[in-house]
Amino acid sequence: MSSAFQLRLAAYRLHRGGVVAYPTEAIYGLGCDPLNRRAVARLLDIKQRPLSKGLILVAAGFEQLVPFIEPLPEERMQAVLESWPGPNTWLLPAANTTPRWLTGGRDNIAVRVTAHSLAADLCRAFGGAIVSTSANRSGYAPAKTALEVRLRCPGTDIVLHGSTGDNTQPTTIRNALTGEVIRP
Repeated sequence: MSSAFQLRLAAYRLHRGGVVAYPTEAIYGLGCDPLNRRAVARLLDIKQRPLSKGLILVAAGFEQLVPFIEPLPEERMQAVLESWPGPNTWLLPAANTTPRWLTGGRDNIAVRVTAHSLAADLCRAFGGAIVSTSANRSGYAPAKTALEVRLRCPGTDIVLHGSTGDNTQPTTIRNALTGEVIRP
């Protein structure tokens, strides 16, 4: 398990454009500062993933996501909030100030409040939401261990050690306005 020092070091690297790997509910994720364009470009280069796909933001609490999203109708927002923390990713309308490199040029952004304690601790240490995408090259199986991250994602600055959650699949993605399942 990663120590408090390792979390502070990972947060320090995130603030300086680093790419950090960390365990999530199902797999290891790669993260970076969502507001640092160079960091996002590095992460996408490690994954060999196109910018047009968009990215997920993960947070320790809803308040960390507020700067990136527009409000929803109350009944729809309630459904989103009741599903968190947990392995539920939602597409919400992106705020006008949300960088296009996060949305893939779309008008919405994928967001999640994690139930994984280490991922949440990393967001708290960083002081906000971070990018969260599977630790793998695009099109290949995601890493489930720290060793797999090192082998599959060279160029990652720090790998936080810990157990992934009990989920066997990446998180479900739903449209927050319609409830439609985008990725089961």
